[in-house]
Amino acid sequence: MNISRLNFAHLPTPIEALPRLSEALGGPRLLIKRDDQTGLAFGGNKTRKLEFLLAEAREQDAKTLVSGGALQSNHCRQIAAAAARFGFKCILVLTGEKPERPSGNLLLDQLFAAQVVYVAERKDRDRILQETFNRATKEGLEPYLVAYGGSNATGALGYAFAMKELVEQNCHADWIVFATSSGGTHAGLLLGQRMFGYKGKMLGISIDETETWLKEHVSELASSASAKLEARIDFKPDEVLANDNYCSAGYGSDSFVCNVRRPVVGPCLYGTRRGRDD
Repeated sequence: MNISRLNFAHLPTPIEALPRLSEALGGPRLLIKRDDQTGLAFGGNKTRKLEFLLAEAREQDAKTLVSGGALQSNHCRQIAAAAARFGFKCILVLTGEKPERPSGNLLLDQLFAAQVVYVAERKDRDRILQETFNRATKEGLEPYLVAYGGSNATGALGYAFAMKELVEQNCHADWIVFATSSGGTHAGLLLGQRMFGYKGKMLGISIDETETWLKEHVSELASSASAKLEARIDFKPDEVLANDNYCSAGYGSDSFVCNVRRPVVGPCLYGTRRGRDD
């Protein structure tokens, strides 16, 4: 198994019990894997993906990272931090009006010296992202395009190996439940389950996409990721468990779970949203 990887995440991340939430729900044993502690610019799940994506960018002799997301994208904040750490330039295409005074992740993007291209309407972002990448190519910036959420076959490998880490921690969970949207984390866990022998079930809670779309997309993404490691595994849509019943609260909205037991992270890690921005 020969795959390039830059090891900069703070791993393994710890697993903690949630006794108050277990009590509030009537007794199930609940655990949380603290991937908010992966270490890169306040952590998050994208750090695991970026270990593989940046290695690929280096192999392609890229000098600039280009990606997009919401104005307060956690994904883009971690890309900007990774670019600063490893000597890449960074261009971010963000949906929203330029604020008079930046705050939160946008402020961090600027502190990490990322160039920000503002897009007023989300419907225009894909086009402007591609135009930005093409312009960077013409200007000799040698760009590498990072998929939304780091969710391509390369990025998904981060969570295939996260599953290996989880299995080695012997937490013996019957279910793994996580948020899903662009599909990279979901696909990586699905591949890791097959590779490393996790015997429980996995359920992705959609924050924007339909169950049908997730089943098709995640199975294909997991299949593509598997081909980067060894013989391709053809995952089927019915192997993907997803629930799309919780997509209406809005991005960043607090919930019952947040109020019972909230790790110390920003509100953009909580709630659901309309539109895939991270």
